Parts: sequence; structure tokens; C-alpha cells
Amino acid sequence: MPKLRRNESEERATDFVESLDRGLRLLQCFGTTAGPMTLSDLARAAELPRATARRMLFTLQRGGFVSGDGKLFSLTPHVLTLAASYLRSNQLVAVLQPVLDRIATAAQEISSLAVLDGDDVVFIARGGPTRVFSGGGLEIGYRLPAFCTSVGRALLGQFDDADLAARLETMPREALTPQTVTDPKALLARIAADRTQGYSLVDREAEPHFRSISVPVCRYDNVIVAAINMGAHVDRVPEQELIDRFLPLLQEGATSLRSQLL
Repeated sequence: MPKLRRNESEERATDFVESLDRGLRLLQCFGTTAGPMTLSDLARAAELPRATARRMLFTLQRGGFVSGDGKLFSLTPHVLTLAASYLRSNQLVAVLQPVLDRIATAAQEISSLAVLDGDDVVFIARGGPTRVFSGGGLEIGYRLPAFCTSVGRALLGQFDDADLAARLETMPREALTPQTVTDPKALLARIAADRTQGYSLVDREAEPHFRSISVPVCRYDNVIVAAINMGAHVDRVPEQELIDRFLPLLQEGATSLRSQLL
């Protein structure tokens, strides 16, 4: 009798490795508080039984990703190999890094590259006037809500109005500053307007003293795959300067990459 082929949903269910999923969830719980975390705190944060979390932690410890004395646990630098693998294999970073450096040097400001990850944006590369940074700008791996950032709104512009409205209704929209726009209808109107004009400018909505401007990065078929931005403290760079000085550099950089992104 011939073997029946499993349907796609059955394959997904049987191929799912629950223990791996739990281990990854546990890794992501580090950093919710500063310093080492107890077994109980990690189990609670990952929503795992204490005994399960203990086995996961000792497995991660044997792999070199976690250090601990049985009571307190911390991530080790070995965890960074996971991020390094992503950055080395990511076409966007490889192609965009020279562009980020070029426009950052021209503007004498830090430029950043971000991608959409669920309801957040994640910064995956940045360039500066020199390759030695003094701590300004957004660190690689830093996450922010998409709805209130210029890179996020540039990236959300890839969705049509119906899909965008649905996403805005369901995503968390906590105000980060007194200027943060949280109303979904107002956000929809702003993102649609940004889509039309080809850039997004956000003034003190994500951070109280910071404004930034972003443009979407499109591949050869006009699909938005990332966004690049520049920003500055409100006391140092006025809003109009973002448009007059930063925007042309960002637009030139994004346009130069279109044919190189597959």
C-alpha cells in the first residue's frame, strides 16, 4: 500500500522541535533585568516549569552560551556568534555598509540600517564619519517600536492601507514620549503620507530629545526590504536641516542600491 503524503500543516506540527523552541525562548529572557538572573526568574520569564528551565540552562551552559553557578546565570560572549552569523550572511549588511559609511562621512553624522521584525524595528548596521564610534547613535541589535520611529514608518509603508490599518490596530502602541502619536487612524494617515512623499520624519516620538529622518530601501522589483536613517539631538539639528541636508544623501544611497539587491 503506498504511503500517504502528509499535508503541510501535519508536517509543520510533527517537525516542530519543542525543546529547541524552549531553549531559544530562554535565551531571549536574558536582559529583561540587568545582571545575572536566577533560575526562578528565568523560568517565570520564559513561562517554563522550573525543572525544564534548569535542564535548558545546563544544556546551554555546556554549549558555552550561558555561565552560572547553579543559582545565578548569565549569557556569555559566545552568544554573539549567533548574531555574527546573521550579519555575515545578510546581503543587506554586506551591500549597504559602504553606503552607510559614505553618507555618514558626507553628513558627519551616524547613519543606521534597520529591518522590520514583527511590530519592532531592529538596527542591523550603522556607519559613521569614522569606524570608531564614541557611543552616539543606535547600537546594532537595538530594537524600537515600528509605529513611532522614522525607520519603522518607512518600513510599514510597504503594506497597503487595509493591511496597515489591521496591523496598527493590533500592535502595542505605548507612548514613549509626550509627542508619541498612538491613535491608529492618525498613524495610518501619517504613514500613507510618508509613503507618498518617499521618506519619514519623526520628531521626539521615540525619544524625547531626538528627531530622525528615514527612507525605504527597495530591491530591484520595488519591494521595500529595509530603511536607512540619520538623526540628531533636537538642540543641535533643526527639523528643516534633516530635509535639506540629510534627506538627499539618504535618497541617493538608497537609489544606488536598487539594482544590487535581489
